[in-house]
Amino acid sequence: MSREAIESLIPHRAPMLLLDEIVQADGHGITCRKTFHADEFFLQGHYPDFPLVPGVMLCECAMQAGGVLVARRVGRAAGIPVATRMNNVRFRHMVHPGEVVDIQVTLVERLANAFFMKAKVACAGKTAVQFEFACALVDKP
Repeated sequence: MSREAIESLIPHRAPMLLLDEIVQADGHGITCRKTFHADEFFLQGHYPDFPLVPGVMLCECAMQAGGVLVARRVGRAAGIPVATRMNNVRFRHMVHPGEVVDIQVTLVERLANAFFMKAKVACAGKTAVQFEFACALVDKP
């Protein structure tokens, strides 16, 4: 699925939309892809002589993928998915400009408007970060 399809499901827009495409999706999981380019706003000072994608941006990629998963499951009209928690975050591999990450998110449990998920972001077959997170649907203002 294209970037336009992603934009139809979550409210994020450039420069904070961190998903390029949906590779695979069903009701319980999603796989997305993102290529990081040298001109990304968050790379301008992180770090000038050794550009490195901040770990928190990798987590944001996964949480956006989770938002797409939730929106596909319940419909965008149900509300905006907002992150409420991150647990057991493990950074394992650095990601640099020019590299592509594959983002896998799995729905573990739903309790009313709360969704609990597991995420793994991999680069060149190596796990860059893995963690658990939750989001809740909130009404649009």
